[in-house]
Amino acid sequence: MSCIYSSVSSFSIPSNSNFSSWRLNSKPSPSICCAVGGTVAEPKTVSVTEPLLLNAARGKVVDRPPVWLMRQAGRYMKSYQAICEKYPSFRERSENVDLVVEISLQPWQVFRPDGVILFSDILTPLSGMNIPFDIVKGKGPVIFDPLSTAADVEKVREFIPEESVPYVGEALTILRKEVNNEAAVLGFVGAPFTLASYVVEGGSSKHFTKIKRLAFSQPKILHALLQKFATSMAKYIRYQADKGAQAVQIFDSWATELSPVDFEEFSLPYLRLIVDSVKQTHPELPLILYASGSGGLLERLPLTGVDVISLDWTVDMAEGRRRLGPDVAVQGNVDPGVLFGSKEFITNRINDTVRKAGKGKHILNLGHGIIVGTPEENVAHFFEVAKGLRY
Repeated sequence: MSCIYSSVSSFSIPSNSNFSSWRLNSKPSPSICCAVGGTVAEPKTVSVTEPLLLNAARGKVVDRPPVWLMRQAGRYMKSYQAICEKYPSFRERSENVDLVVEISLQPWQVFRPDGVILFSDILTPLSGMNIPFDIVKGKGPVIFDPLSTAADVEKVREFIPEESVPYVGEALTILRKEVNNEAAVLGFVGAPFTLASYVVEGGSSKHFTKIKRLAFSQPKILHALLQKFATSMAKYIRYQADKGAQAVQIFDSWATELSPVDFEEFSLPYLRLIVDSVKQTHPELPLILYASGSGGLLERLPLTGVDVISLDWTVDMAEGRRRLGPDVAVQGNVDPGVLFGSKEFITNRINDTVRKAGKGKHILNLGHGIIVGTPEENVAHFFEVAKGLRY
């Protein structure tokens, strides 16, 4: 497949071309038409003072796709492993300002990504909502008192980030100063259904039996919980933005366990509530939505009102573009397993993804987080190739 960049000039990009060597010498073209039939909306005028990632998310003209990787600060890095040996508790690492800043900056100092994401966890707000939890090595999240009744939901407090997680705000403010607008500082939150799944199931789940039993037998209880999470996460996003986050990603990791009709009842309305609420006070803040395994729900995701849809690797990027339409930007979506391949293989997959995404409104990323054991030199190669691209 090739993308035809039209109006000013047109050309085709060979599937095996080296992106670091080709350049578009003519003026930026106003639209892209891809062979699969998808189009990308006309780019807007770029602001040179904004980080590249923000310009791409807002549909402005950029000379290459910005790049960052989910879980780019984490266990694959030897520098992070050294911190883990000294501070074995995940919550200590993610709730100490100095450690949060140090870990968040580790990939920035080595790879210079276009996005620097806060080192934290989507469950971080739970303690402030009267839901005790821990993240146990080798087991993952553990909710000490899983919710199952109306009385349990009644005990859940609305989240006040200034009181419960001041270290998040402090860390974001420091990160903005450290990164100095050379990249975008990213915050993130968990989506209501995903958070509800954890607190009802008691942790991670394989079949999501408990949350579905609640949804299908006592939906009013679940809706009450989802409402509390939606209100709280909207407040958390605004807090992160006020403290330094320049874009925020919403993780709805478990929404794809729902059928389309159930997604429309138990996830979509609450995502929309969050977006509408945030946009009232922060209209220019780019919001990114990631839902793993979202191929069956793809057309419904733009209905949330987010600015960017992050695709996992099971969706062909060109097909994803076509199905999402021209008005939303995309992120992704290289298979994380590709980073275990040869450098040539990694280069080819980057080229394929960017070619299919078309020119503009694309943030290059993986289709999921970096896998533990990924060679750091391959991550370095990914960033080197990605930052050498030019439209």
